[in-house]
Amino acid sequence: MAVYRNAKCKLCRREGGKLFLKGDKCYTEKCPFNKRPLPPGQHGADRKKVSEYGKQLREKQKTKRIYGVQEGQFRHYYELAERMKGITGENMLQLLERRLDNVVFRLGIGASRTQARQLVNHAHITVNGKKVTVPSYIVKAGDVVAVKENRRNNKFFEQLKGAKVGTLPKWLEYDSEKLEGKVLALPTREDVDSQIAEHMIVELYSK
Repeated sequence: MAVYRNAKCKLCRREGGKLFLKGDKCYTEKCPFNKRPLPPGQHGADRKKVSEYGKQLREKQKTKRIYGVQEGQFRHYYELAERMKGITGENMLQLLERRLDNVVFRLGIGASRTQARQLVNHAHITVNGKKVTVPSYIVKAGDVVAVKENRRNNKFFEQLKGAKVGTLPKWLEYDSEKLEGKVLALPTREDVDSQIAEHMIVELYSK
C-alpha cells in the first residue's frame, strides 16, 4: 500500500485547514499552518477559482487524510456504507470512526491517528483481551479496547496512567488507570467533530 512520507503539514496547507495530523503540535504556535496557511508550491497563493468537482474532490482528499486511509480502502468504505441502511455519507463516517486506530486515538492512548496506527501495528493493543494488529479492524458496541497487559509497564504507557483525558466522545468510555476503554454504542453523525461535508463525497462517487 502507498504511504505518504512527506511533511504532513503540507497536507493541511493543501486542504486549507488543520487536519490535526501531528498530535499536540497542531495546537501550538509551532504549527506550520499558522505561519503559512497557503497551499504548498510556487503558485499556491494564486489558486482561487475551484469548480464544483474540484470542491468535491478536495472534500474526499481531506477526509482520507484525516483518517489516514488510501483511495482503495476509502472507496471500499463508501461501497459498504451504500449497502447499509440509513444515509450513505453518515454510514461512511461511522465506519471510519469505528476503525481501531481511530478508537485508540479517540481514547487518548495515541496522540495522533498515525501514532495510534503504529501502536496497533506493533501489537500493543487488544480488543476483548485478544491481540489485534490490524488498524482497520472495525469495533462493535460492547468491545473493550485496551493496552496489552504485558506492555503497560512500558515507559510510554506509564506516562498515560492516570493522565487527564481530553474530550471523550459519548460513545466511548475510558479508564486511564487501567489503560482500557469500552465502546458503549456506535457513533452517530453528531459524534464526528471533524468539519466534513460527507454529502459532497457521496455526490463525487455517485457520478
